[in-house]
Amino acid sequence: KQWGGTRKIRLLDCHGHGGHSHVPAVHGFGDHGSRMAHGFMPAFHGQFSPRADQMIDLTQQPKKRSDMDDSSSWDIVKATQFGILDRCKELVEAGYDVRQPDKENVSLLHWAAINNHAEVVKYYISKGAVIDQLGGDLNSTPLHWAIRQGHLAMVIQLLRYGADPSVADGEGYRSLHLAILFQHMPIAAYLMAKGQEVDLPDSNGQTPLMLAAQKIIGYVSLKVMCNASVSAVDKVNRNSPLHCAVLAGNVDAAHILLEAGASVDAENANGHSPIDLAHQVHSPLLVHMLNHVKQERIRSKSRCQRLVNRYRVCVQFMFCVAVLGSVGAIADLSSESWLLKGVLLACVMAVVNLAQRQLASPALQSLVPATTLMASVFWMLVTWCLCFLATVQVLFTFNATALLYYYLRSCRTDPGIVKATEEEKKLNVVLLAEAGCLDPRIFCTSCMMKKPMRASHCFSCDACVAKQDHHSVWINGCIGARNHHFFVLFLLYLCLMGAWMFYGCLTYWSKHCPLHYQEEGVWAAISALVGCSSWVLGVFCLAFFHTAWASILLVIQLYQIAFYGLTNAEMSNLMLRQRKLPQSISLRQNPYNLGVVRNLVSFFQLRCCGLFKPATVDWTQQYPPGRDHMFGQPDIV
Repeated sequence: KQWGGTRKIRLLDCHGHGGHSHVPAVHGFGDHGSRMAHGFMPAFHGQFSPRADQMIDLTQQPKKRSDMDDSSSWDIVKATQFGILDRCKELVEAGYDVRQPDKENVSLLHWAAINNHAEVVKYYISKGAVIDQLGGDLNSTPLHWAIRQGHLAMVIQLLRYGADPSVADGEGYRSLHLAILFQHMPIAAYLMAKGQEVDLPDSNGQTPLMLAAQKIIGYVSLKVMCNASVSAVDKVNRNSPLHCAVLAGNVDAAHILLEAGASVDAENANGHSPIDLAHQVHSPLLVHMLNHVKQERIRSKSRCQRLVNRYRVCVQFMFCVAVLGSVGAIADLSSESWLLKGVLLACVMAVVNLAQRQLASPALQSLVPATTLMASVFWMLVTWCLCFLATVQVLFTFNATALLYYYLRSCRTDPGIVKATEEEKKLNVVLLAEAGCLDPRIFCTSCMMKKPMRASHCFSCDACVAKQDHHSVWINGCIGARNHHFFVLFLLYLCLMGAWMFYGCLTYWSKHCPLHYQEEGVWAAISALVGCSSWVLGVFCLAFFHTAWASILLVIQLYQIAFYGLTNAEMSNLMLRQRKLPQSISLRQNPYNLGVVRNLVSFFQLRCCGLFKPATVDWTQQYPPGRDHMFGQPDIV
């Protein structure tokens, strides 16, 4: 029907059967109303995308305009659906009862709420409309209808008037369940921030987390972060949220639930664990993930594994030192038998593989680049002391000390992680939602808080970092406002360390390895170097590798800092957005570019005995004054 008809959809739940849901068609939308009713909405609907009431089918505009010109003959239901407040007032003043439902058992407040007419809702409430009046095929409240359509502003208005979000509709779904089912994340975040119980079950005993486990990844992380129970089970099949995620084939949701501590051994009413269900849905990836987590949890109970996890940095560093030292020592053996060296190297690789299988965890694996770098520096220092001791010592010692100092400062200094308590996060959600600013450009949906200027969310650290540059594998952490200059100085001294090692190797070869590459060729010279000292050649290769990436990264960092005053993340974002602008914009024209000298002075906090006075800015507390503050585009940096 044009106005009051309902559309049926089937929602597959984790019980394995579908439930009918009746959603009213919204006027003036054509097929778009049907698509919204079926729940195929973008993940960031409402405040996160163009408003639904602006997305009107243009082919119906002339007809709608002609109808509105003659609204004086409309009945009150049609006037409410189109938001003709004057006509609604006229009919109510003439004696129409605003609490009287129409022939489909739908009240006027339902129609005003689903069509997002705030003034009409306000007027009906003032005339005695029942805020939680049940109506429609599913005995839903106006709040339920507004949630289904993703009208965040209407949800906020109805809650202000006293709507009860804990009321269940005819299918047993409460407000938070509906927000999850129809994938309206802003509304779900707002309801939880207002104190809605996150573990409140529906009529089948399903919690919102169980429904979220079958949906988009953002909802699962949102629910887990709000301390929803990962061990709750439904009433019908005794399925946990992890069972639901596996049945839906949602790998991302299963990964988040496992990280939150969901049990892989919990059995449902049929005696099936999540691993059994993964086999039933024929998902090799889920089977591998669940079995891997199960084995890791078994190993983590051993005393040896607990010690490894507790001292994982030291363990990984010593392991890398041992592996690099063993490879170098084997290559430098005086034996002429390459077969023996090959067998010994194979044994080393076997030990590495065995250790990786038995002791490796994601936390240990993330340390491999950083500990390999430090193990390389360790053997460079050892080689210098053993082989190059006769050369210059003071400058090299200063370089090595500065390198270690700035590396530790880069690792140990807080990069500028933005922190907030649970109460502050909830307050932020409420304030931003009610101000119409629940926008991912200024609100982090992962951390559930307002982002400071120049802050970005790091998915490796799972935190928002002020003035984030990038996540570095070489320090196993983020580079941000508070440790960025330490990292750049570390790169500088690492390059100088490489230069010292080149100098030491060349000096050593000139004294101990006479080369005649002009006469015998390059290959003969390399063979002579290997025969002379494979160890020194290996150290030279390590120094070349680390110097290569460090020098490239250092040049890029200094160029962006000096000429643009921007971080790597901001530069990438700017160049990406620049392609979408109608006209090109110079990247130097940004409010953070103070000129080459001032950029460097501000970045390194150079004072030069009072000659410069760089401003000290705490970027974790700098928030944008408005939504449109740069280049005329919303938060382009």
